[in-house]
Amino acid sequence: MERPPGRQEAQRYGNEFRLPGELGAIDTTMGGMRIRFGWSSSRTKGRIARGFVVGAALIAAAGGCSSYPSADPPCFPPDYSVTPTDATPGGMVTVAAPEADCNLRYGENAQIQVVVADERGVEVVNVTAPMTDAGAFTYTFRVSAQMAVGEAVVSVTPHKVDWCDDTGRNNRALGTVGLERASCAEPRKPLTITR
Repeated sequence: MERPPGRQEAQRYGNEFRLPGELGAIDTTMGGMRIRFGWSSSRTKGRIARGFVVGAALIAAAGGCSSYPSADPPCFPPDYSVTPTDATPGGMVTVAAPEADCNLRYGENAQIQVVVADERGVEVVNVTAPMTDAGAFTYTFRVSAQMAVGEAVVSVTPHKVDWCDDTGRNNRALGTVGLERASCAEPRKPLTITR
């Protein structure tokens, strides 16, 4: 049987087959097809080896893609409490939160902003208080005699922190600059004022 023109007969060298003039070859399978890469000089061998290394690095990088650039999952502040939930003028109310079970990274000088608005929407408390790096805080205030009877709202947010608590992504800790809190869900708790 005659070979087609331009086709060469492979020679067996140990456990591999090479075409005449080849110094080595790599056989691989891609997408169910067997592909043979052969080379005839050490320069070509180096180029092919570099190509495989670069290709493998690109595949590994693409496989490691994540929606979390820092590889940290979303981290949300701990839920806070308001106690008691019913108060009268002159009474003491405590707003507090435990530490988060993730790494919030607020920093060593972190502060929490506590805002209390009465039934009419008038802000009767607007203060900052110390907070831990992990989000724990306790703030106690006396209910003012000027607070309207009805349902007041207690709102708590990290002070001067440029990230949205409803996304769980801490842009400040990731080194992103120039961002401000925008369209975030602001946590609110009720406080009923009675006489």
